[in-house]
Amino acid sequence: QVHLAESGGGLMQAGGSLRLSCAGPGRTFHGHAIAWFRQASGQEREFVSAIKWDGRDAYYADSVKGRFNISREYAKNGAYLQMNTYKHEDTANYYCAVRVVGSNDPLSDSSTYEYWGQGTQVNVSS
Repeated sequence: QVHLAESGGGLMQAGGSLRLSCAGPGRTFHGHAIAWFRQASGQEREFVSAIKWDGRDAYYADSVKGRFNISREYAKNGAYLQMNTYKHEDTANYYCAVRVVGSNDPLSDSSTYEYWGQGTQVNVSS
């Protein structure tokens, strides 16, 4: 069983910076990609960002491009999400997910991720 654990959320004021962490499945695990999704209250889960397992290619939703940065964390084989200049509309529960099987499916497709964390809540006050 692959265990993912997100941390770093909280109550923030708009315009600040925050880093979310995803503790991954351990150094011996090898996957295809790791991603962040988010789900605001009453809305569907949406893609935020993804990065290939080797850390070479990163992808972002248009809504966060230029403000957020994803990177790999190799000690526990997880990922970080650096959130800069966050806005009230960034308020959501943020989930880390791992895709094990490589494919040509878009990394933004949540159905292609086999493992999910429990999420960390980020609340941004305007």
